[in-house]
Amino acid sequence: MISKNVFNFLKKLEKNNNRDWFNDNKPEFKTLETEVKNFYNTINERLNVHDETDKVKVFRIYRDVRFSKNKLPYKTHLSGSFHRVKPRLRGGYYFHIQPNNESFIATGFWDPAKEDLLRIRKEFEMDDEEIRTIIKNKTFKSVWGELEGDELKTAPKGFDKEHKAIDLIRRKQFIFTKKLTDKEIQSKELIDIIDNGFKTIRPYFNYMSAILTTDLNGVSLIDD
Repeated sequence: MISKNVFNFLKKLEKNNNRDWFNDNKPEFKTLETEVKNFYNTINERLNVHDETDKVKVFRIYRDVRFSKNKLPYKTHLSGSFHRVKPRLRGGYYFHIQPNNESFIATGFWDPAKEDLLRIRKEFEMDDEEIRTIIKNKTFKSVWGELEGDELKTAPKGFDKEHKAIDLIRRKQFIFTKKLTDKEIQSKELIDIIDNGFKTIRPYFNYMSAILTTDLNGVSLIDD
């Protein structure tokens, strides 16, 4: 579970988002950061019971303000990601901690490489039945809801805008998110909620990994 102290600190940081306050309270933050990192490591251990991840990355709380109009120096949330072992396994997991019921877990493909995006679109163009069966599964939808992410307003170059799978083909991202309440974040069941959610995404990841490791004829692109 994530302690109330983590939420309390983030709430105070939101009201005092400046370097002086943060430096004065940095010892407390470092203690809480260690607690959170330990929890992310626990998630990663659970993931590796049923999947293969090569690393967990907990993101720094410092904001990159160089190209942002928002010059506040610190994020008011904590987050981290888990990367599956490439090239055989594709997709990733994400966990976001933020007070006021803004926490969530997410999975999928946030920013596919140009080549991967084209390969996915070509697969949907050829056959969209399997992906629709997966994402419309009752159990799957009860956890992850609908497919999310940015999309084009029309068909990408080289694709028919009247194609029956154009709703999938025009997507640029292929993401699922599940919101978590403050009560869930601070409950003893949190690790199970997260792990069960990540388990439920596996049919989707298995399908997408199969696509991204083969050509349109099903021939493997991975060297033995």
